[in-house]
Amino acid sequence: MLCRMKPFRHTGSRFAAAPLSSAYAVSLVAVCLTIMSCGAPGSSSRKLPTDAPAHVREAVDQCLETRRPDKTDCYEPLVLARLAQHGVSDAMSMLETIAMADEGVERDGHVYTHMIGIEAFRANPNLSEVFPQCSTLFQSGCYHGVIQAHFMAKGSVEATDVRQLCAAYGGEGGDRWTLFQCLHGLGHGLTMFYGHSLPRALEGCDHLQAWWDRQSCYGGAFMENVLNATAPHHPASELAAEEGGHAAGEHHDESVAATEPADSVRYMTPSGWRAMDPEDPLYPCSAMESRYLPQCYVMQTSVMLHLNGGDIRGAAGSCELAPEDMRARCFQSLGRDISSYTLQDVDDSIRLCRHSPEEYRAWCYVGLVKNFIDLTSETEKAFTFCRKIEGQVNKLRCYVAIGEQLASLLPERLPRVELCRRAESAQYEQACLYGARVARQRPDGI
Repeated sequence: MLCRMKPFRHTGSRFAAAPLSSAYAVSLVAVCLTIMSCGAPGSSSRKLPTDAPAHVREAVDQCLETRRPDKTDCYEPLVLARLAQHGVSDAMSMLETIAMADEGVERDGHVYTHMIGIEAFRANPNLSEVFPQCSTLFQSGCYHGVIQAHFMAKGSVEATDVRQLCAAYGGEGGDRWTLFQCLHGLGHGLTMFYGHSLPRALEGCDHLQAWWDRQSCYGGAFMENVLNATAPHHPASELAAEEGGHAAGEHHDESVAATEPADSVRYMTPSGWRAMDPEDPLYPCSAMESRYLPQCYVMQTSVMLHLNGGDIRGAAGSCELAPEDMRARCFQSLGRDISSYTLQDVDDSIRLCRHSPEEYRAWCYVGLVKNFIDLTSETEKAFTFCRKIEGQVNKLRCYVAIGEQLASLLPERLPRVELCRRAESAQYEQACLYGARVARQRPDGI
């Protein structure tokens, strides 16, 4: 899965962080959920850049042909040695260059960057110093790892800790992008701190006062729930085991485990929480209070696809079982996951989205096109995708989705207008402008 965020390419200008809408926050936290479930178990060899440093070439030569999960064990000490000697930026650059040659590392990049963040904080347990050293590479996993390590080092979490952790990035003139990464990482950190008890982590997020802040935190918690259940070498899980779980400490309840089916016990966490239920494709959403459902369902197909062995058609059928007001989010989640399974191949992605019923297919396309932009901060493939899909309503929603991503990526109005002109007709240009918050009139028909 391609989980890198690159500079936004528009007439030579670079990406500039803009205030994030709640819809964009929902899509961002979901981008890398299929890290451990998509694609083949091995690697696809690609060429390193000719100017790749010697230490990167040596790492690739040593580890490229190793199969998962041993690949992580091969690369991890090499990347961490670079981190110890040269710092976060150098280690992240090493990982990014390795990923150019090793598709296995590119797929699992978010997990590797969690590891870098965790180890960086353990070497220098000063949140205000270490957190800004991270970057958005591989969907900002480094940020999340730093906060996870911070919580595990604290040994206790109070409501004031939750409210104050990200306060420096909020308020007037604050960096909204970094605030999102901090709040999302907070969800990851709380989940790990509480022994991967998702309900306790979500209750921790509830201490945040702003709705948008809570939603961003919820997303991190749901993402961590999935990662911990599907990634046996997830660095956060290893850290939690080393630290003894702190508040996780409401240790695993063996009496609960004894009454559960064998497949359910496999997904039981140290806290006694069951992360997944092989008998219920809508779980944990089916066990959640209503305020948590939007963030849960926008990630739920990653659970479905893990449990059903990557059956896209089966996941589409499961989404039809979701509450009616959550089905659009579920199919948007499916589109995002399809993007991962196809490695952003436009034609194959359209083919797989057509497993969705016509009533909700537009939302599958929305999840796809948003993911195309989220992963690279580029729009060329997104516009190509919208041109190729069938149906006026589907196209309208697709172009609105492009506009919504532009509104979050570009703070200035004019670049959004210029990019929306790439739509195939005036009607679809207006749809893009509506999503980009330039035009006020909602397109007819959606």
